[in-house]
Amino acid sequence: MEPDEKIQAHLVSVWRESKKFFSIGGREGMLLLTDKHLMFIHKTEAKMNWWKAITQRQVVNFIKSKNTMIHHDGYDEDELMNDLEDDRNIELSFDDITSISYQEKDWGSSLLLEYQKDGKQEKYQYSIAQDWVKYPAKEPTKYMKVDWEPFVKYIKDRQKFTK
Repeated sequence: MEPDEKIQAHLVSVWRESKKFFSIGGREGMLLLTDKHLMFIHKTEAKMNWWKAITQRQVVNFIKSKNTMIHHDGYDEDELMNDLEDDRNIELSFDDITSISYQEKDWGSSLLLEYQKDGKQEKYQYSIAQDWVKYPAKEPTKYMKVDWEPFVKYIKDRQKFTK
């Protein structure tokens, strides 16, 4: 992340699943869109109380409006730079993304993303969870229906090439 970058969209309670053959399970995190990068943060220094409040507020926001281009207070560029120091978090430049699209399904909306990073081709599906089950493993039980179009358009408009 560059020092002059600003967060354009910040989504919490995002469930990421690999779309590779034989992959099982997923991971919860935050999806952040800046001027030049897309990041998936699943190891964060953010406080648990902040996380709980923000996920509830996000559900209310999505019930009112489906727009994914939202930003939450209490997490800014400084916190993002801190979280990006952890190598387990993913930072993609827009040109690393080989394919981005979205789908409406009966259960919710999903963002489909393919990218090439460190010589490996990756393919993931991202969805925003509304409710969770915590036992035996944390997994979403209900997903939100959101509008991924402005999110996808923002990235495609800034790519040097689009697939």
